[in-house]
Amino acid sequence: MPIAVQKFGGTSVANAEKIKRAARRAINAFKQGNQVVMVASARGKQTDQLVADAIELNPNPPKREMDMLLSTGEQQTVSLLAMALDAMGHKAISFTGTQIRMVTDGAHSKARIKSIDADRIHEKLDTGHIVIVAGFQGVDDHDDITTLGRGGSDTSAVALAAALKADVCEIYTDVDGIYTTDPRLYTQAVKIDRISFDEMLEMASLGAGVMHGRAVEFGKKYDINIHVRSSLTDAQGTLITKEVPQMEGILVSGATIQKDLAKIGLNSIDNKPGNAAKVFAHLAQAQVSVNDIIQVEVSPEKANLSFTTAKADLAEAKKAIEEIMQQVNCESIFVREDIAEVSVIGVGMRSHHGVAETMFGALSKAKVNIDSITTSEIRISCIVDIDQAQTALVAVCDAFDLDKPAEKRKNQN
Repeated sequence: MPIAVQKFGGTSVANAEKIKRAARRAINAFKQGNQVVMVASARGKQTDQLVADAIELNPNPPKREMDMLLSTGEQQTVSLLAMALDAMGHKAISFTGTQIRMVTDGAHSKARIKSIDADRIHEKLDTGHIVIVAGFQGVDDHDDITTLGRGGSDTSAVALAAALKADVCEIYTDVDGIYTTDPRLYTQAVKIDRISFDEMLEMASLGAGVMHGRAVEFGKKYDINIHVRSSLTDAQGTLITKEVPQMEGILVSGATIQKDLAKIGLNSIDNKPGNAAKVFAHLAQAQVSVNDIIQVEVSPEKANLSFTTAKADLAEAKKAIEEIMQQVNCESIFVREDIAEVSVIGVGMRSHHGVAETMFGALSKAKVNIDSITTSEIRISCIVDIDQAQTALVAVCDAFDLDKPAEKRKNQN
């Protein structure tokens, strides 16, 4: 029998009625001839409440204990889903990440999955059960509970789909798919019917909150189609899938804005081999995730090096840089927190020209100053002042017709 994995976000299981709706979706999939695995997040704002409870007792709680605490939210949801399914006359069983041996590394609060033992899930599927797995959590080699960080339930679901060789992974949420940009910031944004793994990875890394990058990485690596859709309707959502030739005809698929950024610069470090490696090795040891990196030679002897990181990592990043600056003979460091990053993404950039010209022209016309520019094969990103971020996003969305379906955009060839 084919296997369907269905993931339900916190808003999709926020109360009893929504839990029943999720259970009915699983039963419908079962009746259509699928073995069904559900993955669930904590309900509603439950995780936020658990965090608040912890902070009230300890402003800087140990990460291991936070993982112990936060994992309880998903455990409550999966047991309630199993009870709902049982009341509807269907066999169901819930599992924690520990019970299915979703083994992770030991990086508490942002663990990465190493392996999944699917045998216990297959055993229950083969006896006609719907299996419900707690998302967001795993267990390390010392049997300590770990959590996977932001978007962890998405990552759990796609990783399970890969381990089970599932035919589809459906991500049910409170939106009906992936949009050309955030509709809350650009009300004319339109839903994307199909997007490539690479485009979605870029959008996720650049601030699109609907899917987390690690979940998309699993999908790409194991060729698992991910269907992002609304938990409230039966309408088709957005399919995240492998790239097909038709996608190259779309110059820009989407735009993003990322506001929770900080920029750290190292002024006048010694311009010699190995110094950049020292800096970023030290940041990696501090478990600081780095985004865009720019190094500029200012003389044969000196260079300026800067990078962006999430504001949540700023304190640790700044501490790490202060520890390493003498080793690279850095004269001074600077920090900016008043920035945002605006980006456009599209696999069509590989075979078309003029994207940079259009983007920079739009920003110039909107009188938005660019602090720095970084690129990849399929995206262009500009750092701008945070008070100009909204203006910048609207300008680039208008310039690339992101208020229109892909087939109606004038920038296609």
